[in-house]
Amino acid sequence: MAQPSSDPTTASEPSDDGVPLSRFLGPRYWSTWVFVAWLRFVAALPWRTAIRLHRFLGRLASPFMARKRAVIRRNLEICFPQLSENERAVLVARNVENISLFMAEVGISWFGAPEKYAHLFRIEGTEHLAAGLARGRGVVLFSGHFTTLEICVPTIKSLVPFYAFMFSARRNALLNEFQRRCRKRAAHVSVVAEDVRALLKLLKKNATVWYAPDQVRTERGELLPFFGEPSLWSTATSRLARVSGAAVIPFSFYRLPDDSGYVLRFREPLPDFPSDDVRHDTSRLLAVLEEFVKESPDQYFWTHKRFRGRKGLPDAY
Repeated sequence: MAQPSSDPTTASEPSDDGVPLSRFLGPRYWSTWVFVAWLRFVAALPWRTAIRLHRFLGRLASPFMARKRAVIRRNLEICFPQLSENERAVLVARNVENISLFMAEVGISWFGAPEKYAHLFRIEGTEHLAAGLARGRGVVLFSGHFTTLEICVPTIKSLVPFYAFMFSARRNALLNEFQRRCRKRAAHVSVVAEDVRALLKLLKKNATVWYAPDQVRTERGELLPFFGEPSLWSTATSRLARVSGAAVIPFSFYRLPDDSGYVLRFREPLPDFPSDDVRHDTSRLLAVLEEFVKESPDQYFWTHKRFRGRKGLPDAY
């Protein structure tokens, strides 16, 4: 990954859209500045130390995360009904730890030196990525929201000529500004997830785009089974592929169980995709996402209320 051209934490430095960080010096943002200082501290630690520290902090914080743990538990009840209560309890605890590790990896990704961590990544299936790009119409890397996304997804930048990172704006204006600046390190260009027109322009330039629609809120989606339970899903991936002609390549990433590093895996482009049936296409994608989740169920973001807002069905929470 390319190094940032300047220090993103300099308060007097304006961003490329003219927003200086000095605007966020009021009391409202003091806690955010403390959080950012912690992220920078974490980035200065050895990777394994940062991981162990945040695993410990995750265990400490777990009793104070009752609402999040309730959502995680409910999602696991729905998606893994075959597990016993004890097995689900263990998975809930591990998921909370991984959410804490996500915070460590945010600091490393945003403020760390990429060359220090290059040896941690085992990358598989780059030939599929190359084959998708050879078509000349762009590549959509279909994925999901896993707790390792902040540290794993930016590595794609070093593998392709033109990489775009989709992201959602944060409510906290200061944190959103840091995210926007640090995304410049993670990709050649970053695009707000809702900007479909910009995404199509990028694919026309044969860009590689990380795309994870599993947390997209939509009222016009299709009600389709996820782990056997109806859930509302966006059909945008199928529509994007049809309009752009882009190859859709499943992409998974996870931390190894022994905390020795990460695995990033590109799979073959989906054959005969898209079809004329967006429901069928989206069901195929959900089957792929289910496979990814089963690979590392403790590293998926189960805090998202996936089974709410369903047409004609009660809120599962």
